[in-house]
Amino acid sequence: MTGKVYLAEIKSSSQENLLQRLERIIELSGIFNTLVKHDKVAIKLHFGEPGNTAYIRPVYLRKIVSLVKKKGGRPFLTDCSTLYNGRRARAIEHLEAAFENGFDYSSVGAPIIIGDGLIGDSYHSNSVNYKHFKEISYGKEIHDADFLLSVAHFKGHEMSGFGGAIKNIGMGAASKKGKLAMHSSVTPAFDKTRCIGCGRCINWCPAGAIALTNKKAGITPDLCLGCGECIAVCAEGAINIVWNESISNFQEKMVEYSKAIIEDKGSKVGYLNFLMDISPECDCYPYNDAPIVPDIGILCGTNLVQIDQASVDLVNQQPVNPNSRIANIAIAETDKFRAAFPNIDWEIQLDYASDCGLGSREYQLVRV
Repeated sequence: MTGKVYLAEIKSSSQENLLQRLERIIELSGIFNTLVKHDKVAIKLHFGEPGNTAYIRPVYLRKIVSLVKKKGGRPFLTDCSTLYNGRRARAIEHLEAAFENGFDYSSVGAPIIIGDGLIGDSYHSNSVNYKHFKEISYGKEIHDADFLLSVAHFKGHEMSGFGGAIKNIGMGAASKKGKLAMHSSVTPAFDKTRCIGCGRCINWCPAGAIALTNKKAGITPDLCLGCGECIAVCAEGAINIVWNESISNFQEKMVEYSKAIIEDKGSKVGYLNFLMDISPECDCYPYNDAPIVPDIGILCGTNLVQIDQASVDLVNQQPVNPNSRIANIAIAETDKFRAAFPNIDWEIQLDYASDCGLGSREYQLVRV
C-alpha cells in the first residue's frame, strides 16, 4: 500500500524555521497517534563516534523530546553498544561519547539509557522463523519501552550502500550477539599480541569455550555460542569479529532484525530520517568525509521501507557535491550510493524488507 512520507525541506524563513517545520511534519504524519500518556518512548539514534561531526545535532532531539512530552510520553534517548572496540563498545564509554557530542539532559531534555546494559549483555530474545534466524536478541531497555521512535541520520554505508531507518533499528538496536550474527558466520578471532592473560573472558564465557594457553586466551569454535560477550568484556581489544558475511546476507539479516523488533511494538513505532550532512560512510567512524550531496531536509513517516526509499530517491535527485569522494559522475547522476560503493547493491535491503511484509517501496511524498 502506498503511504505518505513527509519532507520538511531544508529551506526555512522567518515565518517558519526548520524546527517549527519538523514539528509540523510530525503532526501531519500522525506518527504519535498511537502514543498514550505515560508511554515510555525509546528514541533510537546514533550518538556519533567522537571525532565524527556528521551525526544529528542535539537541538533537533530537544525538539523531538519536547513533542513526545507534549503528547504525555516519557522519552529517553538510546542506542546499543557497538560490536567493534570503539568509544561506544560499553555503556560507560558510550555515555561519555554521547556527552562529548552534546547529548545530555541539559541539551536534549531527556535521559540517555544505553539499550543493552552496562557491557552489552542485557537483551531480550524472541523466537522467530525467518530465512536466516530462528532467534533474535536486541536491547532489553528498547524492548521494555512502550513506543519506539527511530531517528536516523541518513548516509552512505560500506556494507549496505546506505544506512537509514532499517539499519538504525535492525543493526543499531541489536545486541552484541545479534550484531555478531549479522556480520560473521564464524567465531571471534583472538589477538594474542594484545591479550594480557587476565582471564576475564574465560570467567565470562557462558559456554566454557575459552581457555588460557601459555598465558594467552584462545577459543574452541565448536563450543562457541556466538553470544559476543567475550568481545564485550575484553578491555584490551584482543577479541575481534571476523567480518566475513556476504553483502546480501548482511542486508537480509539486518532486515530480519528490523522485522522482529517492529512487530514487537505493533503500531507504536515512528520514523524520522535526517537528510543532512549526508556523509559517504557510517557515523561509527571517528571522522567523516564531505557530504556527497547538499542538505535536503527531514523525512517523517509511519513505514520504514517507504521512508528509506524516499530518502534514497531524494539523494539521487541531487547534484553531486564536487568536494565529495564520488568520482564516477556518470553513475552518480542516477545513483549516488553505487557511485560511492560500486560493489554494493543497496536495493537488497529494500526488496527483502518489502518481501518480508514490512511495506511497499511505493510512497507519496508530501513536501512541507
